[in-house]
Amino acid sequence: MSLHGVYDKNNLFAKILRGEVPAVKVYEDDTVLAFMDLYPQSRGHVLIIPKGVEARNFLELPDSKVAPLMWHVQRLTKAVDKALKPDGITVTQFNGAPAGQTIFHLHWHIIPRYENVRLAGHGHTTRADIAELQQIATDIAAAL
Repeated sequence: MSLHGVYDKNNLFAKILRGEVPAVKVYEDDTVLAFMDLYPQSRGHVLIIPKGVEARNFLELPDSKVAPLMWHVQRLTKAVDKALKPDGITVTQFNGAPAGQTIFHLHWHIIPRYENVRLAGHGHTTRADIAELQQIATDIAAAL
């Protein structure tokens, strides 16, 4: 999909927000939902999506929503750091298919990085064990 277009209310993340598709939740409030990536690039890969907006990408996010959303991204990144003690953390967000976006609901990735552990490709990994994801989510939530 291109950078500009029409929001698809049936995208995967919209379905997760509506409770039609399950997710391993880390944190949720009126502003965001943070959950574990089922196909993680690294142990502890978290996704953060805004609630109450139909934004395909960062360019479409209303100005009034930017600061609260970024506050949550930073807060969850700190919790990932505290809970998992990675050697580094990649925080990223893609805009449009040519940039690597595969689900067209605005979202951020928090990807812990570990020394000498190769990062799996975006969207090119196997599905993670749900029980393990639930334990990681519990650990991160406890660090908030």
